[in-house]
Amino acid sequence: MGDHHQKIYPDHDVEAPPPPHTPTAPLFPRNTSKSDDKAEPVPPPAVVVAPPQQHPKRKRPRSCCCKFLCWTISILLILIVAIGITIGILYLVFRPKLPKYSVDGLTVSQYSVSGDNLSMTFNVNVTARNPNKKIGIYYEGGSHVSAWYMDTKLCEGSLPKFYQGHRNTTVLNLALSGQTQNATGLQNLLQEQLQQTGNIPLDLKAKQPVRIKLGKLKLFKLNFKVTCKLVVDSLESNSEVRISSSSCKFKLRL
Repeated sequence: MGDHHQKIYPDHDVEAPPPPHTPTAPLFPRNTSKSDDKAEPVPPPAVVVAPPQQHPKRKRPRSCCCKFLCWTISILLILIVAIGITIGILYLVFRPKLPKYSVDGLTVSQYSVSGDNLSMTFNVNVTARNPNKKIGIYYEGGSHVSAWYMDTKLCEGSLPKFYQGHRNTTVLNLALSGQTQNATGLQNLLQEQLQQTGNIPLDLKAKQPVRIKLGKLKLFKLNFKVTCKLVVDSLESNSEVRISSSSCKFKLRL
């Protein structure tokens, strides 16, 4: 019996090209849009969350003391600025210069010992110079001048009242007198000073109230303080003392 082989063929050829693509019917008819069939979903409306309502802060009323303090500080600042501007203008207009003083002569008219008291009288020549062109000086009463040896006051006096005009030089003859206790001890100190250095240091101190005149305006009272350091050769009675050195310092006090 002969072999009978049954051949099985596939439904299509594997190696054959794929059949052409058959278009399928569109999901939506032509000339139509998706919206015709089904409306687009509308997003839900946005929920606006209002910010929490803030209550306005209550302003605390300023106290009367705070207002008074602010006004006081403001007024003081205005006054300081105004005074500074005024002083600056006066300085530019009048160009103030300090007065100058010098001790040109000293005479001991009395030097006597009575018991333990030493009496002295000095005649001092003081030269006062006013170098200002537009400023005058009124020398008022109540001045005080004193002569000192170390910490011991020898004699005292005062300056006369007078007016010193512009660019004026005035020579004053001052009489200073006084008594000092412990005459023996003071004389021993003076003799020892002469033996060691050949001279005696003296201090002449003056306090003088004055009024300054700017043009025709007479200002409030001021105090001049002058200290002159002298070195003399002796303190013999009834003799003119030779001054080997003299220097004066000036201070102004309101």
